[in-house]
Amino acid sequence: MTEPEESKSERLLRRAQAAKYVVDTYNVPCSPKTLAKLACVSSEGPPFHAGRFPLYPVSGLDAWAKKKIGPLVRSTSEVDRAA
Repeated sequence: MTEPEESKSERLLRRAQAAKYVVDTYNVPCSPKTLAKLACVSSEGPPFHAGRFPLYPVSGLDAWAKKKIGPLVRSTSEVDRAA
């Protein structure tokens, strides 16, 4: 069974590049050490291809960073309803 064509062409980033991408794109604090720790002790980090060098798909980094940012609200009273 082969992967869909779109996933074959997706850009993969090494850990340092992935952390820089998250910071530059979403202004979410992220370091390579944080990604390494999340990969070892938590399932809350972005998905990655395991191997000698972990590779992070850009789509997974996008979804993870957006989840960390949270929903857009107009008032702090909306936070509970939006979550």
